[in-house]
This record gives sequence, C-alpha cells and structure tokens, in this order.
Amino acid sequence: MRGTFTPTGLRPLGPQPNPPEGGNKTTPSTILLDQGLFMQIALTIAGSDSGGGAGIQADLKTFAALGVYGMSVLTAVTAQNTVGVSAVHELPPDFVGAQLDAVLTDIGCQAAKTGMLANAGIIEMVARKVRQYAVPNLVVDPVMVAKSGDPLLRRDAVAVLKEILLPLAYVVTPNAPEAEEIVGRRLEGEEDFRRAAAEIQALGPRHVIIKGGHRPGEAVDLLYDGHEYREYRAPRLPSRHTHGTGCTFSAAIAALLARGLPVTEAVAGAKEYLTRAIEQSFPIGRGRGPVHHLHRFYSAEGEPRAGSEPGR
Repeated sequence: MRGTFTPTGLRPLGPQPNPPEGGNKTTPSTILLDQGLFMQIALTIAGSDSGGGAGIQADLKTFAALGVYGMSVLTAVTAQNTVGVSAVHELPPDFVGAQLDAVLTDIGCQAAKTGMLANAGIIEMVARKVRQYAVPNLVVDPVMVAKSGDPLLRRDAVAVLKEILLPLAYVVTPNAPEAEEIVGRRLEGEEDFRRAAAEIQALGPRHVIIKGGHRPGEAVDLLYDGHEYREYRAPRLPSRHTHGTGCTFSAAIAALLARGLPVTEAVAGAKEYLTRAIEQSFPIGRGRGPVHHLHRFYSAEGEPRAGSEPGR
C-alpha cells in the first residue's frame, strides 16, 4: 500500500524510474519484471562500521525494516565503535567496481544509495558503474565526517564528488556542515539554506534535501526540486544515541523509492521512520549509541512487538 511501511514483500512493479542518462537500461531487474512478482531491491555502496550503528550495517537493517531486499558494495572497512573511528582501510577502486559488476549484472536494483566513498578513485569508479548500468533512484549521502568527528572523505575528493557524482543523483542528502562544504561558505539563516539548496541542485541532482539535525531548534529538513521548497518538521528529541542517523535516513529514502513512492512521500516516510528509531534508541558502549532500526519488530529491551513474534 502506497505510503505505508508494512513489509508486504511482493507487489507488481512498473518500469524502473529515474535512470541517469546513458548506460544499459536493460538490467536483470527489468528482465525479472516479465516473470511476475518479486521483492524490490536496494543497494548500498558504503563503508563498514564494525560497531554496527552506521554504514552498510545501518543501511541493511533499514532496508529490511522497510521491506526491501538489501545488497551491499563495500568501499572501506572501519575500526569503529560508539566513541570514534580508530582505523580506516580503503578498498581498491577496482575491487569496488568488481563488486558493482557482480551485483548489477546478476541482480540489479530499483534504488541505490552511496555513503562513505573515502577517496576520489572510489567516487570515479562508482560514477562510472552508475552510468554503465543506468542505476535508478540514486540517493547520494555525501558522507564527509563521522558523528565522532573523524574524517571519512579525503578533502581532495570533495571536488570530484561535486563534479561527477552529484549530477547522477536523484536525491542528495547533505547535513548542514556537508552543505557548507559543497557550496564553500558558512550557512546561517533560513534564506541562506534555501540558496544553498538551489546551488547544490544546480550541480545536477534532481532533488536536494538539507537535513536539519545539526541546526538548533526543531529538526527541519529542507527539500528542493528546482521549482519549490518543502519543509519536513519533527520535534528535536533529547536522546544522545544518534549514531548512524544520516546513513539511516538516506537508506530509508532509497528503500521507499525502490518501493515506488514519489520522492516527497519517500522523504516524509524516511523522516517518520528515523524519528521513531531515535525515540526508541538505546545505550550501548561508552559513546553515542545507535538508533533502533528494527523498532517496529521489537522493543529496546528485546521484547517482540505484537504480531512480530518468531514464527508468525
């Protein structure tokens, strides 16, 4: 049912929407459309968080919670916990490309998202494969710094991100500091953020949503599509356990786009899902704990929700 998050699993699909220009538009997923019903598929292209709260771990939990089949392409492996990032191993761009070839030639997807891309070589490879396979509904989360403050993108890669990946994005989801980095100046008032959204959209992405988590007051996300602005509001929650919120939000948008929702509904649904996940977040470790990605299925104490007991 449109606009809901019940993981119904299978439903009819229409043609794959929103592919980038160029590339092979006949993918395994479009071929499968002729074979009946199947579960929608989303792909995350991101780094691994050994603590499980962010990165591909957060993305795959979010995909599962919202009823899509999740695939992952690793770009980097981090030694990370709730306190910080102690080490990063960036994977070779050719190996990132090999992973993309493997999943996109065999399985395909209805949406994809990028997270930590680490360096210019990986960004270039990802952009090349997105074009080659005409990956639809690409959500670019321009991850630059971890919640702990540790850098996750080399500074010389920001220009490459702007030049070759943002133009391929259906949605780009910077937070306030990332938006400042992209436009190259400090952002302060509401009109400043609106101008920044327009400047980022002029780089090529179809939609820009500047997240409000780093701004004071109510949590207001600003969406711009080149014609109009929309605001998505939620109360700011007191929880300090917000590790992985950006990854979770962009993954939820990708999942809901894969399920066929228009972008305005996908953003609204992602906002609602993340708000509930923060409300029910829980403390683990000595730092910022994760949000509760599977809050619909069991409580923070591990008790199954009604209707989600094992075997049902």
